[in-house]
Amino acid sequence: MVSYRTGPVLFDSIRSVLSDPDIHELVLVNHDNPTNVTVRLDTMAAAEPRLNVIHTGANLGFGRGCNIGARSASGDYILLLNPDTLIARGAARIMVSTAQTLPPVSIVGARILNTDGTEQRGGRRGGLTLMSAMLSFTGLARILPGIRDFHRENEPLPSGPVEAPSVSGAAMLMSRETYRALKGFDERYFLHVEDIDICERARRMGGRIVFEPRAAFVHVGSTSSANILLVEWYKAKGLNLFFRTYSGPAGQLALVVAGPLMTMALLGRALLIRVNVRASQARNRVRARLRLAQRRRNAGD
Repeated sequence: MVSYRTGPVLFDSIRSVLSDPDIHELVLVNHDNPTNVTVRLDTMAAAEPRLNVIHTGANLGFGRGCNIGARSASGDYILLLNPDTLIARGAARIMVSTAQTLPPVSIVGARILNTDGTEQRGGRRGGLTLMSAMLSFTGLARILPGIRDFHRENEPLPSGPVEAPSVSGAAMLMSRETYRALKGFDERYFLHVEDIDICERARRMGGRIVFEPRAAFVHVGSTSSANILLVEWYKAKGLNLFFRTYSGPAGQLALVVAGPLMTMALLGRALLIRVNVRASQARNRVRARLRLAQRRRNAGD
């Protein structure tokens, strides 16, 4: 588990993981959280032998943080978790059981849920190509006939494990041997797309990527205080790196045009979200002031 300014849900996530008796240890990589959070983490670790906190002193990126944590882990299987996920009892055991039936260099992903119990986007995905990315970003995949969306959370939920080109790094499991064979995450991906990349590399090495719907995790999401524009910038960089790495000559040529457009679209979306959030906050402040003024008038009467 890698944490950078995650917010209070981090401690809910830690308690959730440690409440599962199937989990041997929790390695938490602390990427420059505030001092009060760091002190609290150290206090928890001193009282809980299964909690190992590693302080990096800086935000080194998600993939690099996972690699640091994995090197310190002692179990035969490594379960990678976002710091704002809540694990359902038995989910880790189910994922390990599924992984034991798979060939070497295989990865198991979980069913990721929103807080309302609906399936969250990203838990099971198709193959990432420049075309699938553009169709997904523009929304055309949802309206054009015969086009299967890159994101598959709206498709019928299978009753058991099924193969998928990629699964989410929010709750991803593989054996220690698999992690070593893949050399962990590619640290050139600072944030986002590293999970898609490791799935791609595993498939190219003969492994299988499996979505396990019986293992459920709640991903709270939107808890970090990180700048959304910076987050989307890292996502755009990751996508461009992925396509440069895996696209053929035609794809490389198309990326010259599509890459900047994709980056602008992601940054534009982030800017719009930030404007909407600030507008909503401003409206809430105005309403609060109006309510306060009304109470004062009523008190004066």
